[in-house]
Amino acid sequence: MKANAHPKQEDRLRALYSFDILDTDREKDFDDIVALAAELCGTAISVVNLIDAERQWFKAETGLGVRETPLETSICSHVILEEDFVEINDTLQDSRMCDNPLCLAEPGLRFYAGALLKTSSGLPLGTLCVLDYQPRKLTGIQRRTLRVLARQVMAQLELRKSLRAEEILRKEADHRVKNSLMSLSAFTRLQQRHYDSADTRTALSRVMARIDAMSRVHELLYQQPDGRMICLKSFLELICGHTAHLAPPGVALQVEACAREVSVNKAVAIGSFVNEFIANSFKHAFPDERPGSVTVRLEQVNGSALRLTCRDDGVGYAAGADKIVAGLGVKIAEVVRMELEGELEVFAEGPGVSAALLFPA
Repeated sequence: MKANAHPKQEDRLRALYSFDILDTDREKDFDDIVALAAELCGTAISVVNLIDAERQWFKAETGLGVRETPLETSICSHVILEEDFVEINDTLQDSRMCDNPLCLAEPGLRFYAGALLKTSSGLPLGTLCVLDYQPRKLTGIQRRTLRVLARQVMAQLELRKSLRAEEILRKEADHRVKNSLMSLSAFTRLQQRHYDSADTRTALSRVMARIDAMSRVHELLYQQPDGRMICLKSFLELICGHTAHLAPPGVALQVEACAREVSVNKAVAIGSFVNEFIANSFKHAFPDERPGSVTVRLEQVNGSALRLTCRDDGVGYAAGADKIVAGLGVKIAEVVRMELEGELEVFAEGPGVSAALLFPA
């Protein structure tokens, strides 16, 4: 006998689909639960069973060998109309199952026990159930075990749903922030054109360097499944890729980086420093169409420490390292040292100039 639809069928199906679990691959977390349920209850079959509109689909099963069956022969479609736990000691003695071909077959399904998989609002999605080919009766501890394992199945489903929602919100937030930063950068560049003061234009260029670095970070965050850490190799390649077209004729921009991850704050600091060094090199190191190169290198040293070296082979600074630090922006250098908890070394010996940041990864 086919079960009636649930009284809140539309709400129930909407809740089921919100978990985005139907027709997904098998997963060890759920396979382990059904294996444990069958072993503890001493049954041949155990299933994580979800009741769809026209079928029952198994997220995990042991002892069946199929992933779905029609609702016409579904025992669980009857069970979701009941309370939290249903045990049928002999299916042929139950009016709902006595004409079920799965129970009448030889060997037939003669025993069933299932704990409902329910949402926090009480809507049943399916069951965690055990079945066997002969009548039987569970012990008290076996019944409690099924209930506990059913709650663990729902905890897994709820957690995955929350993580998906968090991921969608994070990506949307990163996308919006990136667009806002791009608008702010464009506005700052526009403002820079209206000022003749060298100090003001320099200050605005520092702001743009910071904004650009943040934009690169958020571009990476939007692409990655895990937004807590930034791969410096990808980040530096992205920065240099966006900056290379600004190079003077005959000047190449190169990046060589190991694949290490750092926090978002550290990535922003590094991005600001790299942007600043490249901009200064492009502006001052290659006058009169002098050819050359600017190199950004990230390497691991002393076990876990990282060294970021920015170098150009341009005309250099006759005034030495102090002039270089001033050119890089004293405040930017101070902020970078603070955020990276590292040390900054500047070299004026030619050809060109270089600045190296040594910091713990």
